[in-house]
Amino acid sequence: MAKNETAREIGRGGSKFRRPKNAGAAIARVFKYVSEYKVRMVLVIIGIIVSAAANIAGTYLLTPIINNYIIPLIGKQNPDLSGLVRILVLMGGIYLAGVIGMYMYQRIMVTVSTGTLLRLREDMFKHMQKLPLKYFDAHTHGEIMSRYTNDIDAMREMLSQGVPQLINSVIRVTGVFIMMIVLSPLLTLLALAMLGIMFLVVKLLMKKSSVFYKRRQKMLGEANGYIEEMIEGQKVVKVFCHEDAVKERFDNINSRLCAAMASADTWASILMPIMNNLGHFHYAATAVVGGVMLTAANPAISIGSLASFLQYTRNFSMPITQLSQQFNSAMSALAGAERIFELIDAECEVDEGSVTLTNVRRGDNGELVETAERTGLWAWNMQEGGNVRLKELKGDVRLENVTFSYDGEKKVLKNVSLYARPGQKIAFVGSTGAGKTTVTNLLNRFYDVQEGEITYDGIPVKQIKKADLRRSLAMVLQDTHLFTGTVMENIRYGRLDATDEEVIAAAKLANADFFITHLPQGYNTLLTSDGANLSQGQRQLLAIARAAVADPPVLILDEATSSIDTRTEALIEKGMDGLMAGRTVFVIAHRLSTVRNANAIMVLENGEIIERGDHDELLRHRGKYYQLYMGMFELS
Repeated sequence: MAKNETAREIGRGGSKFRRPKNAGAAIARVFKYVSEYKVRMVLVIIGIIVSAAANIAGTYLLTPIINNYIIPLIGKQNPDLSGLVRILVLMGGIYLAGVIGMYMYQRIMVTVSTGTLLRLREDMFKHMQKLPLKYFDAHTHGEIMSRYTNDIDAMREMLSQGVPQLINSVIRVTGVFIMMIVLSPLLTLLALAMLGIMFLVVKLLMKKSSVFYKRRQKMLGEANGYIEEMIEGQKVVKVFCHEDAVKERFDNINSRLCAAMASADTWASILMPIMNNLGHFHYAATAVVGGVMLTAANPAISIGSLASFLQYTRNFSMPITQLSQQFNSAMSALAGAERIFELIDAECEVDEGSVTLTNVRRGDNGELVETAERTGLWAWNMQEGGNVRLKELKGDVRLENVTFSYDGEKKVLKNVSLYARPGQKIAFVGSTGAGKTTVTNLLNRFYDVQEGEITYDGIPVKQIKKADLRRSLAMVLQDTHLFTGTVMENIRYGRLDATDEEVIAAAKLANADFFITHLPQGYNTLLTSDGANLSQGQRQLLAIARAAVADPPVLILDEATSSIDTRTEALIEKGMDGLMAGRTVFVIAHRLSTVRNANAIMVLENGEIIERGDHDELLRHRGKYYQLYMGMFELS
């Protein structure tokens, strides 16, 4: 999805009219979730049947009430008042039972729909945790979020309103049709003719209105997307004094939206009046034909039966009108269900690794002994021929002839080989797109190499379980992310079992303690909206503290100090020197001042290492690194 299209999709909240690719399959999967509430659904159907039956039976009682009680009362022919009271009480009881049935099925259906959506959201979120990083690279955050919000909400409307209304309408139409045949087959033929006309009108109007409906949603998305874009870029708008130009373009978009909405709403508002008028025409036609039948020498229908039949004509057309209104929303909900199941069906991250990471201590003879305590000493737990072998984690990382491509076509890394011995600091420099961050993605096995091999302490990383591999690494990214919670909780995210003292020690190591203690509630200060109440530099300091509390054997710093001023950077480097001692560290940096003390600097260009060596060696070589360092070229 292109960026502009994504903005429109997010802006309109994913509300565009969509049709499912396979409605039958979507319905089957939705009702597989609903089937977990079989008993409740049986009660819902019973409630709907009771409600519909009460409506049908109550209407039919008009026949005996008029024929047996009202006409004799008007003609003063020994009216049976007690009988009239009894049948009216019976009618009231029937309608009361219908109200109770309606309340029952609507109340139960709410629990069924919310429970179904609860399960769907749980399955989506659980499955999302198993998806590889490439899934999130291929799908925008807004697109994924719309499945949790807009698509789920569309399904909520369908389950809580559409499904019971469908069942209710089918039962009512069937029951009413049977009663109409019983009362008058001739008038029923008139009702069927009118029903055919209604279907033709609905089909014509829906075909016509869908064009304007789609146009309205498209314009609504463009307007909302533009508004969102201007809100995000308000600072840029003001800096370049483009307020008037922005308003002019918005006025143009808003005018087109207004015209599209007027056309769509016009057609949408036509349906109900036309259907109502057709219903009134049917009612009048039935009354006229019924009146003619009453005046015949041998009346084919009684006055009471005609009164009941007239009431049935209303009950016959109303469900059809309601179903026509629900069609678009039902199709959109099923399309949303398909998008939800697409996420649930997405291929999980494959993990064929068997080597795990475990805490160890040294025994009396210096051998490694597995322990449940956190000792700061780690080992790889390897199964060899049914026996367990512990191999100390040292942080020896090697890439041997690694070639990698994200899309299978353009190679991002080409035959890259390098090694990082335990305790070494390896730096990557180069232009954007040179492949620096790709190396760190491969180390974490967010992606797997197509050619070559990466080993960790001599073990191919594909043999190491991904969770254990990533537990041995800590990353500090250029784009920091803080969660809603306290400062203490955000730092502890690096290691959930860390004590308060360890969290504070990590903050001090990252030189974050000073600004944290000056916050309103210190370490208990609540952070919201990705730490919006902190500066970018402070957020990055917390990210570094988070990595410090994890206390990993290997550190990956991806532009970790890019948003920090030079003075703070110098303070951090002092703290990081202590953190990096004895650890293997990979550093990606645009500031060449941050990589001068690296054991080896790799200069990447177009996916290849074109230079390697320490700072002094590369300066003496007078190649690309020298040109970058002396300012002859700039890193982009």
